[in-house]
Amino acid sequence: MDENNQQLIKWEQKLKGVELPLWSELPNFDLYMDQVTALVNGYLGQLELEPVTSSMINNYVKHKAIIAPVKKKYQTMHIADIILISLLKPAFSLETIRHGIDQVTANLYPQQAYDNFVKRLNFSLNNIDNRGHKAVSESDLNERFIQVAVNVIIDRLESEKLLKIIQKPLKKISK
Repeated sequence: MDENNQQLIKWEQKLKGVELPLWSELPNFDLYMDQVTALVNGYLGQLELEPVTSSMINNYVKHKAIIAPVKKKYQTMHIADIILISLLKPAFSLETIRHGIDQVTANLYPQQAYDNFVKRLNFSLNNIDNRGHKAVSESDLNERFIQVAVNVIIDRLESEKLLKIIQKPLKKISK
């Protein structure tokens, strides 16, 4: 087996160990900004995503992607939304993400919707090496929407890793 395939297998094994937290595993007490960024980056760091900064979170509040904190303290709902936004923002605009969250939570409680999404994502991460491209045959359109979003995240993570593995230094063309 060549080195590139070994790198891919190692990365897939790493992803199999990732378990994003369910709602009940998120802190149920108020956190300050620096605590939120440390917590979210701890959860998402294993996925090699861009770290969340306080500027990003302030931008999410400014653009109404998340509700404003109460007395600079963030609650479980904020943390769940920041996790979802962090996972989805490389593929979707903040407006699209917020609209998607609102649509799904119109039919499910936020806790149920978040847990459903995280369970599907955790399952896909834990089965990344034998998934191929997962077809979506859900008849419930909310469930189908959630699965498609999960597939987008997994496909993006995998494509970025593959590009890093196969990338060769580019030769500069002299004039």
